[in-house]
Amino acid sequence: MRILPTLRQLRYLVALDEHRHFGRAAEACLATQSTLSAGLQELETLLGVTLVERTKRKVMLTPLGETVVERARELLRQAEDIADLASAASSAPLSGLLRLGVIPTIAPYVLPQALPHLRESYPDLKLYLREDLTARLVDRLQAGELDVILLALPYGGLDLETTIIGEDPFVVVCPANHPLAHQQTIANSDLQREELLLLEEGHCMREHALAACNMPGPARGDGLLATSLVTLVQMVDNGLGVTLLPNMALNSPILAGTSLVTRPLRTAGARQIGLVWRPSSPRHSDYQALGDFLRQSGLCGKAAA
Repeated sequence: MRILPTLRQLRYLVALDEHRHFGRAAEACLATQSTLSAGLQELETLLGVTLVERTKRKVMLTPLGETVVERARELLRQAEDIADLASAASSAPLSGLLRLGVIPTIAPYVLPQALPHLRESYPDLKLYLREDLTARLVDRLQAGELDVILLALPYGGLDLETTIIGEDPFVVVCPANHPLAHQQTIANSDLQREELLLLEEGHCMREHALAACNMPGPARGDGLLATSLVTLVQMVDNGLGVTLLPNMALNSPILAGTSLVTRPLRTAGARQIGLVWRPSSPRHSDYQALGDFLRQSGLCGKAAA
């Protein structure tokens, strides 16, 4: 009978690829460095090939190692789906470990209010949270490192299951003495004449905000980009321009201590807030239940029609 690689050996290889350091990879696998190194050597001996180039300065995978590690990721993800399938069949709804990814333009405005009620409603749920940009969260989801993501849509190229929770409109933010502050609503053409401040590349809200006001890109201010909504607010408060904020952010103290006012867009634009997960995941009912909970909370905007 042919001896096959173990899931533990494959996990060691994947961890080494991610960290490119034996010590950090071992720590991620909750193993000692000698155990991880021995496991990788056993894997190479079993396959009869070299997967890892070991030097004093760095760790690299061989070309074959790069191919094997991608197959290993898929096998590990499928193994986790099998474990989830068994857990889902024997557990109460929304119980056990759930690894939730959330983007930075949603997390601080939804989670602080939602989590206490979620814990009260589902006391057996152990929620692991990771905040990051959409692209990195999607990579982790597809690699099996996350179970579900709370993000803003649309986001192109997703081969994932989706449930829409709500629609979060954008509002214009400007100083109280700015000419736009004297208008009841703001037209798209008004914004095209302004120094429109946006988040830096990588934040999907940048594209959503531009789409909300039908702009292909800011007319000016390309060099004035922020890393967070809080930074955007401070830039506007210092007279550098105007910006667009998602309505959910106004439920936080983000404008406290500033001289800023908000005005709605005349042609309202919004981003959709939704949960996405792998189609192969057996925990569809859990994700739908989480989506229903967030939808009923009203924290993610008006429920989509």
